[in-house]
Amino acid sequence: MKLELYYPSAALQPFIKSYTLVQSDSEMHNHILPDTSLIMAFRVEGNLTLSENGISQSMPASIISGLRKSVRFVGYSKNSTALLVKFKEGMASAFFQLPIHRLFGESLDLEDLIPRDKVQALEERLSLAESRLQRIQLVEQFLLSLLKSSFTDPLVCYALQKMILAKGNIKIKDLLSDLPTSRDPFEKKFRRFVGTSPKQFAALLRMKHFIEVYTQAGTPNNLTESAHAAGYYDQPHLIKDFREFTGQSPRDFFKTASFW
Repeated sequence: MKLELYYPSAALQPFIKSYTLVQSDSEMHNHILPDTSLIMAFRVEGNLTLSENGISQSMPASIISGLRKSVRFVGYSKNSTALLVKFKEGMASAFFQLPIHRLFGESLDLEDLIPRDKVQALEERLSLAESRLQRIQLVEQFLLSLLKSSFTDPLVCYALQKMILAKGNIKIKDLLSDLPTSRDPFEKKFRRFVGTSPKQFAALLRMKHFIEVYTQAGTPNNLTESAHAAGYYDQPHLIKDFREFTGQSPRDFFKTASFW
């Protein structure tokens, strides 16, 4: 598998983390770990299959995937190409009218959210594009056409910054201590703009940090030390959360899995 990473233009930098072009010369499967970002994906060439909880389905030409707490499996046919758009945390709401929490655990055909003719026009242009950069430009034009002027809440943005800096190792009551709001209205806003509850988002951040610590420099570290470094109280706590995210123990997962 070949991965090529591209970064957004200045106009979209506040909203988009990156674009990834995925090309597979042979048939293969990959683990997609739970993440803190929503993903929009375009199947440009070949066929892709999404599998979760024992259920497999062919990927439509374009989809939007919300946050989730379990691993997914993506199958790539020979000579397939996909273009992935990774949104910054809390910023997908700048492009879609639907409250983002309704996408939790879901992968929807983009036509369910955006007029069909607009989506199909983009899909056709992507299939006819003559270069990778031309495909990126087409997706950027599409995103800019969806961009709304009002899309988020300053309290949610502030909370996101604190949670990301803390790598998820923060209690919600401490997060709220310097915010002029109570827990219930804050959590409702957070789910609407981010796509899940503050507690679940913190858990995603903490698990991502653990994986980074454990696999840093290409050499796995001690499991207990990595768990403590990522904010887990003990190894059993980590293993319980990790099984929920991946369906495997950390040692079994890292031993066998191809993931990103």
